[in-house]
Amino acid sequence: LVAHAQAAAEAHHQKYSLGANSFVVEIASNDGYLLQNFVRLGVPCLGVEPATNIATVAVAKGVPTLSEFFSAEFARSIVSERGRADLILGNNVFAHVPSTNDFVEGLAILLAPKGRIVLEFPWAHEMVKNLEFDTIYHEHVFYFHATSLVPLFARHELEMVQIEKLAIHGGSLRVHIAHKNAAKPDPSVSEILTEEASAGVGGPEYGSRFRDNVLHLRQQLNDEISRLKSAGSKVAAYGASAKGSTLLNFFGIGRESLDFVVDRSPHKQRRFTPGTHLPILDQEALKKHKPDVTLLLTWNFAEEIAKQQTSYIQGGGRFLVPLPEPHYLP
Repeated sequence: LVAHAQAAAEAHHQKYSLGANSFVVEIASNDGYLLQNFVRLGVPCLGVEPATNIATVAVAKGVPTLSEFFSAEFARSIVSERGRADLILGNNVFAHVPSTNDFVEGLAILLAPKGRIVLEFPWAHEMVKNLEFDTIYHEHVFYFHATSLVPLFARHELEMVQIEKLAIHGGSLRVHIAHKNAAKPDPSVSEILTEEASAGVGGPEYGSRFRDNVLHLRQQLNDEISRLKSAGSKVAAYGASAKGSTLLNFFGIGRESLDFVVDRSPHKQRRFTPGTHLPILDQEALKKHKPDVTLLLTWNFAEEIAKQQTSYIQGGGRFLVPLPEPHYLP
């Protein structure tokens, strides 16, 4: 995530020719892990982070940060004190915002006439296409398609001028937004909108098809685990993540199917998974207990984990990746 933030900051710095006379604002700036790159590059910036304790950490790093929720009213106060922003960033905050119109109005107020807003958020179409139901979290108020953003931004005289596809978080969009008629949208915008339209986004069958496919996946994965257990295989899981808890509980996979869960975080070890009450052990458990198959709950890091666990694989162990359909590594 830190490497992703650094690469993004450097790309924005170059793309939008930011310098000492520019002004960058990040909404939900956390501990300043992204904005610290602009500080290093000599670009004036401001973080907006509602969690006071986290904002304090950012300030200690040298990243100017205000502890406040972003809104149209707060945007006006920033403009009156600091002026308008040449670049506004919002990484994985948009899905958490209940008052989208007030939020977008604030973006429009804060944005300089020739400035850009860059938002990153999980792409609902990628979630539906790849059956990533386990990435649905209660704190995410909305999941966005690009199609739904066209009228939302137009309501506030904004428009998308570029859309990038990102692999992070199981498939995300990075949307570049400008004041209406301030820039000509590049082909990426129409390409994404066409892709969504071709998939039936907004149509009556789009959601029901997603539901049916997830239920079919549940049956597939349970059948495969039942087959393994019937053959006498020892089965564990890797990754005591939020998405893992969602998958295990919805699919009804618990102690009768899995012996334990492995996780790298010492804060999770020696505890139990929510709902399914599986013991969470450290990574050495794979070497010690040698499960024949390990269900990979953190499937978004499949290749990385496989590289880390070469000794487990060389010893005959296999990872079972649940999405978008059950398959094995290696």
